[in-house]
Amino acid sequence: MNNVVETASGKVQGTVEEGILAFRTIPYGASTAGANRFLPPRPATAWTGIHDCSDFSGKAPQAGLRPATRPELENFSGAADPSPETEDCLTVNVWTPGCDAAAKRPVMMWFHGGAFAYGNANTPRTRGSRLAARNDVVVVTVNQRLNIFGHLDLSASGDDRFRLSGNAGTLDMVAALEWVRDNIAAFGGDPGNVTIFGESGGGAKVSTLLSMPRAKGLFHRAIIQSGAVVRLRTQERAQALTECVLRHLGATAASIQTVPVADLLAAVEPAQKALGPSPAPLFDRYPFGPVIDGDVLPAHPFDPAASDIMADIPLIIGDMKTETTSFLAVVDKVWDRSLTETEMQQRVAAIAGAHAGRVIELYGQLYPKLNPAERLIAITTDSNFRIRSLTLAQRRVALNRGPVWMYSFEWETPVLGGKLKAPHAMDVPFAFNTLDLTNATGGSPDAQALSDTMSSVWAAFARNGRPDHASIPAWPVYDTAARATLVLDKVCRIENDPRGEARRLWQDITGTV
Repeated sequence: MNNVVETASGKVQGTVEEGILAFRTIPYGASTAGANRFLPPRPATAWTGIHDCSDFSGKAPQAGLRPATRPELENFSGAADPSPETEDCLTVNVWTPGCDAAAKRPVMMWFHGGAFAYGNANTPRTRGSRLAARNDVVVVTVNQRLNIFGHLDLSASGDDRFRLSGNAGTLDMVAALEWVRDNIAAFGGDPGNVTIFGESGGGAKVSTLLSMPRAKGLFHRAIIQSGAVVRLRTQERAQALTECVLRHLGATAASIQTVPVADLLAAVEPAQKALGPSPAPLFDRYPFGPVIDGDVLPAHPFDPAASDIMADIPLIIGDMKTETTSFLAVVDKVWDRSLTETEMQQRVAAIAGAHAGRVIELYGQLYPKLNPAERLIAITTDSNFRIRSLTLAQRRVALNRGPVWMYSFEWETPVLGGKLKAPHAMDVPFAFNTLDLTNATGGSPDAQALSDTMSSVWAAFARNGRPDHASIPAWPVYDTAARATLVLDKVCRIENDPRGEARRLWQDITGTV
């Protein structure tokens, strides 16, 4: 197999992994350190000779920003990437069945999760070799700037260099897509058939790209897994956060490019605390994330209506049945299911405010056999995740253009006594067919069968723009009459408007009916 490929910046040499060609950490942009910090991405510096891409060589700075979890969950998602953190982080990884330009295979381009704050594309669970081999596609995973490095809005400084600094990491995504457009044919991929997909913060990246004029024409289908974004940061809030950062560091826009990496990372949490919570917490997310600047992002992606910039793009969107079991696991009383009714009600009041009584009453009626901790998980899953996906899908459908398909992942893992049920991010190795590289499923044959199904359906969608596959029933497009939803479980099925009572309640609370 030919493992040397000519790119626009020079030749790269990959390796063979599970019978598939793998090219790790190919630069798509120049280092973002020094004078390039907080600026839009620049093209990768050309090289002579052959660039070794046989191993991962780095990821974006993020030390200290990953939230704490229970010791029992440390290895749930598999091994972490051991490569160093570096500002030279604009890289892609490519897996391909062969570097034959005439093949024109569908391209599946993954944006990793981590709330625009942490994470990377180099983990074993997102190894692209199996997805590529099983479905004859080219898989690309993307590293980009995160947190303060990708989203510190210095546009009010008066220095025109920083005009787009709040969206530096957002522009990295466009640069990665442009790299695919210009280079992927040499890796056997079709630049005219690119599907972007991602989970959690990666789904948020997909949501964001769907509303970016600069990304138009660079991708052709989209999948959002547990990461729907309705609103992003306003410029006023972004600039207020920047003021908090500068005060904390005792720095100015003129000096901040020389502040050490560790000091910038250490400023993130104090600045976010000083800024305070968003006035619209159910929809506004990501203190350090994309900003509505009137240029890179002209408006919120799906508020007050869906962006029409790429409304023709076919879209799959969905969530996990119990997203927040993993987040709430850090609360001992939730983990051991000893949370009292009063404690549950107090937590719901903090979320739903004046509507707390209605929420508590309905979920008590819907789930009378669940204990208070389990009802809290159901409530926070719907309020923190599902309502955003439903709102995004409903507003996209209202444009009456590109088709939308809705799913709900409901297979429950037996590990750790089954406490996690169907938690946030467990679907990632199902999509990549890498369950054995994690500790998420206990080797369940049901899980492997579902992984075979999910990865095949995702690839069929990437190939044809429709998620038609023999392993699932016919999957109708989503509309606001039937609300047909594919349930991914031991036996996959179609349900119309699952948990409709809860949907109607949260739509009423959020004014998104």
